[in-house]
Amino acid sequence: MPTAAFLTDAPRVAGSEVWLLSVLPHLPEQGIDPAVFLPVGAALDPLAERLTAASLPVTRFKRLSDLPALTRDFDVRVMHAWGLLTYLRLLSHLAQPRWVVIHDQLEFFYPLGLRAFYRLGFRLTKGWGMKKASGVLTVSEWADGWLRRTKLPASGFVKNGVDVDRFRPATEPERAALRAEFGFTRFTVLVPGRFVVEKNQWAALRSARHARDLDFVFVGDMDSALGKLAVQFKRLARLGNVRFLGRRHDMPALYRAADALLQPTLAENQSLVTLEAMASGLPIITTPIPAQAELVEDGVSGLLVSPAPHLLALALRRLSVNPERARQMGEAARARVLAAHTPQHTAAGLAQFLQSATRLLSQQAINHKPSRPKEFHHA
Repeated sequence: MPTAAFLTDAPRVAGSEVWLLSVLPHLPEQGIDPAVFLPVGAALDPLAERLTAASLPVTRFKRLSDLPALTRDFDVRVMHAWGLLTYLRLLSHLAQPRWVVIHDQLEFFYPLGLRAFYRLGFRLTKGWGMKKASGVLTVSEWADGWLRRTKLPASGFVKNGVDVDRFRPATEPERAALRAEFGFTRFTVLVPGRFVVEKNQWAALRSARHARDLDFVFVGDMDSALGKLAVQFKRLARLGNVRFLGRRHDMPALYRAADALLQPTLAENQSLVTLEAMASGLPIITTPIPAQAELVEDGVSGLLVSPAPHLLALALRRLSVNPERARQMGEAARARVLAAHTPQHTAAGLAQFLQSATRLLSQQAINHKPSRPKEFHHA
């Protein structure tokens, strides 16, 4: 069975690390034997414990320079980097084949000048470093096309998946109990995500001012400058229909208790939050940026709406007075996830790419003696 080393320089757990935990346990049944390499750090200790509990070998490392030797005997190396220069520093020192799985948002749909500035920054940092990869996988069709247009070694995409047993609709008695527990009494709009510019919770907060007959529940870190500003805005605008729950670990229950998901995002690759809510049977109101439009079929599993606050509020209010339409959208959303976005789907697609990479390397080894990777030196 081919062996695959999955490497990350993550300082904490985010979507790309959740992806490891949800997908890698399914690789052995697809013919791939995975192992994970994580930096030493308290923020990653719970992830390491959960990976180990899922029967995945975990190695902790102190320095990037440790990784070439630690991973040399694997059949393929797969990396996702947080650091802007990690690919540039590390990839050429890893043995071949060395792949990248990139979850980065790639494009921020800001006004044109800011978009161009971000695009240039990506190409000069992570994009430049990824040129040393044997192949680059991503998680959406749109992102795969984006990488190809930038002349990177794009090799395809594997759709994100979520656990449809953990993220599922509630039964009616369960839903009633959860709503009572959370204090949800009216049509309740869930708004998950960190308070940062690209997630655009600012538009969601302002839409609450246009729909005071609906309740808006924000979930996510509030320690940013935008988060602190949001708290002040709520007070000054007297938004009694807004609640800030902060960071939570009971998201499946919150999805099951809510009536709709609002995600006025300006940058996604393939959003796990969107997929979790869809699997939970929620109608999705989100922006028509390409990666979101891949997931949400407008008018069927949700609504694609320009992130103007009054338009978001109008869409939500129309949904709130038509519970049958909201129910049908939620059912269609879950059906879409079941058909193509489970961890098993993702693992099957990923295994095909990795097996192809190892077969290609074996064929090359027959014809050429493989070169030894360069020694790693700190910059």
